[in-house]
Amino acid sequence: MSTPWETWIGVTALVVALAALVVALVVYLQARRAGRRMGRPARRYGTGLGPREQEAPGERLVAFVANPSKPGVPELRDTLVDACLDAALPEPLWFETTVEDPGRGQARDALAAGADVVVAVGGDGTVRAVAETMAGTGRAMGILPRGTGNLLARNLDISTTSVEDALATVISGHDRHVDVGRLRVDEYADEPGPDSEGARDVDHLFLVIAGLGFDAAMVADADPTLKSKVGWMAYFFAGVRHLHGRRSRMRIEIDDAPAVDTRVRSLMVGNCGLLPGGITLIPDAVIDDGRLDVVAIDARAGLVGWAQVFGEVVMQGIGVSSGDLPRAGRIDTSPARRVRIEVEAGAGEHVQVDGDLLGRARRVTAWVEPGTLVVRSA
Repeated sequence: MSTPWETWIGVTALVVALAALVVALVVYLQARRAGRRMGRPARRYGTGLGPREQEAPGERLVAFVANPSKPGVPELRDTLVDACLDAALPEPLWFETTVEDPGRGQARDALAAGADVVVAVGGDGTVRAVAETMAGTGRAMGILPRGTGNLLARNLDISTTSVEDALATVISGHDRHVDVGRLRVDEYADEPGPDSEGARDVDHLFLVIAGLGFDAAMVADADPTLKSKVGWMAYFFAGVRHLHGRRSRMRIEIDDAPAVDTRVRSLMVGNCGLLPGGITLIPDAVIDDGRLDVVAIDARAGLVGWAQVFGEVVMQGIGVSSGDLPRAGRIDTSPARRVRIEVEAGAGEHVQVDGDLLGRARRVTAWVEPGTLVVRSA
């Protein structure tokens, strides 16, 4: 039995798109390494501090909110304490997250104890939980990324591979006021998900991307054991299983514009646009521009559509537009301060915020809170 020509075209297009993605990633990593070699002096703890730290080294109390389930995190405690003392800072506070409380209560305890900087030590879930408490307080949040995606750290150019570099950012970085996104599930299709704080009518903070459809289904199906072994690539393997899934009918209302009915595979709301592997999903997204970016992704004709989507992501990441030519896969982006999304009646769609699943939803609302979070960045 011969293979249909459409399938061969789809496979070929997919291979070409993935090859382009690899090339773009290699160029990105080489440029980043070159930039570090040419533009960044070596930093040691206790040196390279800014003017405020040099004038008053003992005034800043650092607290670490650490996820002990992440590999190597419990062993970091002595290293982090010594580094703060070497930088002439007070002995830092140490709090550990639990299954029942992933970081919110610990961050509140740190603030009550007088911490000037509260550092999330863990993955995106820990960062999001700590940010829930820190937003609006005016005090700084630091990040020591130890997770799978480490999305906010990547977007703020905080090292995801070197504890020493990330800690140097905590100690001697600058404070940046960034936007946060909020998402509320207005109507669930079933019971709230495991990461939804177990309640309805909750405003869920997100720092990078919230989404419905393909991206959330990919998060839902990612194997935890595989994540621990291959990191963010586990999401890629989970996504392969959904390439031939159905398209969803959604009604989207952005700010005060009339609602638009469309069919998409994934509908995402982004606060910033850099993903693992140096992939730029939303080129225009800036974390402190006072807006969100609504991204509609559609793919028809199976592999052909997804190949065009992957190719468009790669090309837009290097500043090349695909134009307005008819295509089986597309990415449409619109700025927004508030967006309302309604899924056609039925089972609804998986919804996620920064990789935390909230369950299946039929209606959600998302909005931006400009400049409400202070983050210590590079």
